Amino acid sequence: MTTMLSLANLAKLDEAVSVPSYARSELSPGILHIGMGNFHRAHQAVYLDRLFEQGEGHDWAIVGAGIMPFDADRRAVLQAQDWLSTVVEMGQDHRAARVTGAMVDFCEVVPAAVIARITDPAIRIVSLTITEGGYFMDAAGAFNVAHPDIRHDAANPDTPRTVFGILLAGLRARRAACHPPPAILSCDNIPGNGHVTRQALVGLAALVSSDLAAWIKAEVAFPNSMVDRITPATNDAARALITETYRIDDAAPVLCEPFAQWVMEDDFPLGRPALEKVGVEFVDDIDAYETMKLRILNAGHAALAYPSALLGYDIVHEAVADADVLRWVRHLIETDVIPVLQPIPGVDYHGYLASCLERFANPEVRDTIPRLCQDGSNRQPKFILGSVRDALAQGRSVDGLALEVALWCRYCATAKALNDPRADLLARAAKEAASRPTAFLELTDVFGALGQNATFAAAFADQMAALTSGDVRAALRAFAKTKAA
Repeated sequence: MTTMLSLANLAKLDEAVSVPSYARSELSPGILHIGMGNFHRAHQAVYLDRLFEQGEGHDWAIVGAGIMPFDADRRAVLQAQDWLSTVVEMGQDHRAARVTGAMVDFCEVVPAAVIARITDPAIRIVSLTITEGGYFMDAAGAFNVAHPDIRHDAANPDTPRTVFGILLAGLRARRAACHPPPAILSCDNIPGNGHVTRQALVGLAALVSSDLAAWIKAEVAFPNSMVDRITPATNDAARALITETYRIDDAAPVLCEPFAQWVMEDDFPLGRPALEKVGVEFVDDIDAYETMKLRILNAGHAALAYPSALLGYDIVHEAVADADVLRWVRHLIETDVIPVLQPIPGVDYHGYLASCLERFANPEVRDTIPRLCQDGSNRQPKFILGSVRDALAQGRSVDGLALEVALWCRYCATAKALNDPRADLLARAAKEAASRPTAFLELTDVFGALGQNATFAAAFADQMAALTSGDVRAALRAFAKTKAA
């Protein structure tokens, strides 16, 4: 027999499940979070839940928000269980279930409701997990002012349809009411995510009012942050585990690895929760830490994903158990990525890579290859192409990085269903690239000017030829053998 997750039933849950000792009635909102997916509930919400357990920061509870149909479905599910979530940490020698209570409300999924919450002076931080593709960046990293949704919000600032249009409307209303603006904190995997968030919001504001854009530049804080925790999508197996192991009826549980990291700049004019008490690192300059994570862990996931999919793997730890796949990922990062990174005092990049590979091998999380393969047109520029540019600038080989891009290309050409906003363009270009490799590099929304670089284009063509004439495993072995020589 299972117990429905709710505030009233917390005392009835299995004793193996940890539940909040703080009273939810004592919490009050301080953070509006847009994007209430699994990662946020396994990461930021968990850190705040831990802080509340220490009797700290009870005026920093989370109000959820969203603007997509998915968000309305998620809101309905969470409302039925009093905004509670079961988070289960899954490790080879560790498993712990916790009901988190840091979220106390969720706006109705209409722009006006979110704008009203942003206007509320009690909200001192607005945080975001809207995915890498949600920031309207072009291939060069600039704000895409020509995007139809941005043009709409610029012409109709009172009836926005994008997250940034909603943020702008809320800030306008807050300014009109003479309330100081909240800090806006991106928690997405983007280099310089605070800078990118500022770029998008100021870019949209400039299309509406130069005065408004100048005010945002001068008054709104956009701290950069780096977040890390492997959190797969919830599937039927995850729900069954929660039901069978913990006897909880939770429609939206979250499974994640035990490891979690959060590093950010301390730039919060209206204050912030004392998250340093629960393991958050506050630093003056986060750029090097972000780059390390994006180009080792996230790039490692990308390098793992496409050959694994092509070899027929569906589960991450099973792919990592393949010696050829593991050797390929390790060699690529060690020989083509780490050498172009700027050193961080006291940080061992090779040790960090080893810890990442150990995390990938965790059989309990059961992360999926399809999750890692999705949204490549937004992820590759951030995880892989930066290393290509740096390697070219330093006169280093880009053969391994070109092979990674070629594997992505082959995946795009052969996948039954691409989960990517540019799926049709990718599939057409990837199929043509089998006979004309430059066809894939001509996707300027992805590659920008890099696709015209003769050295990279030649390396990519060589790797495409090797994949076309041989097979994936042979290509992985050839690269590893060359690097080991």
